[in-house]
Amino acid sequence: LGPDGEPIRKEALLEEVAAPTLSGVRRPISGHPSSGLTPGRLAALLRASEEGDPEAYLALAEDIEEKDLHYLGVMGTRKRAVSQLEITVEAAEDRQPQIGHADFVREFLRRDSLEDEIFDMLDAVGKGISLVEIIWETSERSWMPARLEWRDPRWFAFDPVDMRTVRLRGDDGIPVPLPPYKFVETVIQAKSGLPIRGGLARAVSWAWLFKNFGVKDWVSFLETYGQPLRLGKYPTGSTPEDRRILLRAVSQLGHDAAGIIPDSMAVDFVEAASKGDGGLFRGLADFLDQQVSKAVLGQVGTTDAIAGGYAVGKVHDQVRVDIQQSDAKRLAVAINRDLVRPMIDLNFGPQKAYPRVLIGLPDQTDMTAMMPLIERYVQMGGRVASAVVRDKLGLPDPGKSEIC
Repeated sequence: LGPDGEPIRKEALLEEVAAPTLSGVRRPISGHPSSGLTPGRLAALLRASEEGDPEAYLALAEDIEEKDLHYLGVMGTRKRAVSQLEITVEAAEDRQPQIGHADFVREFLRRDSLEDEIFDMLDAVGKGISLVEIIWETSERSWMPARLEWRDPRWFAFDPVDMRTVRLRGDDGIPVPLPPYKFVETVIQAKSGLPIRGGLARAVSWAWLFKNFGVKDWVSFLETYGQPLRLGKYPTGSTPEDRRILLRAVSQLGHDAAGIIPDSMAVDFVEAASKGDGGLFRGLADFLDQQVSKAVLGQVGTTDAIAGGYAVGKVHDQVRVDIQQSDAKRLAVAINRDLVRPMIDLNFGPQKAYPRVLIGLPDQTDMTAMMPLIERYVQMGGRVASAVVRDKLGLPDPGKSEIC
């Protein structure tokens, strides 16, 4: 039985239920709402997302990550910081079959592609929610996920009543419940509230829009004042044909850097006498980039050059570590609920307690100081689960032939 109490058809687990299609609602190619975006259109787009139509907003979130190099950089830093953390598995109890269940999960987590799959799950940092489909493979021995396939969040919708329960857009566009044991649903929110309003892309979209306007004005400024003025002079009495020759030569000098004119004509290069060097535009872009750094990493000390040097950078880096640990815990919740439990249920049947995945060991203990205390405690008659100690030390369970 699935989480909803309904029977699970195991043959249905082998099918891809959210694969892209050439037509219909699950097309891999999306629109680009960032083109020609205005404050009015952005406000309407964000309002529509919280009213049950998030498709354009999610496409915009993808656009921003592609077009803003600073946002791409800090988001990549945040996601890779978690995807490269150590992953450990704790057995539910220090006895069989629970130890065997934990070993089964550990075997799956040794896959080379796991880091990339975790990176895809962390797409929830920007968009508030991420879904990867579990592609199962089965044999006479076991059910095992062959891969975890990222699915475009535009292919899903929220329940119109609670705006939290995720539905899959069917081939006819009508949302249907997610099949059990088929998706890992990761939710990472920067603020409390609806998942669609908790992603960082919603807040960053305004900073990106204003920065986009500023950069466009900066480029226009450089086009006007960034090149010297080419001024052609022709003598009195020149014919219209002479003036056309001079104009053509001046125009060619701007692109080809070559031209010819008669001896009686002259071309002067006049330096632009502008009162600014574009510092106003640069200041706006830098300010908005720092706000994005604060939103994504919680600080600017590790991304932007600020006063304070090494000491300030260390303090700011600790803030980033706190965010990293929070992301790791939320990701572990999704993996334990939507991946570990189905693996155990399908292979060993429902259990009262399940092994638990820990990412990054957020509550890591200094075992150098802890081991003497454990030894003294055991000498005093205390009992300690050996599997717990091995997990803390990061040691695998010994095989039968390895037990001394």
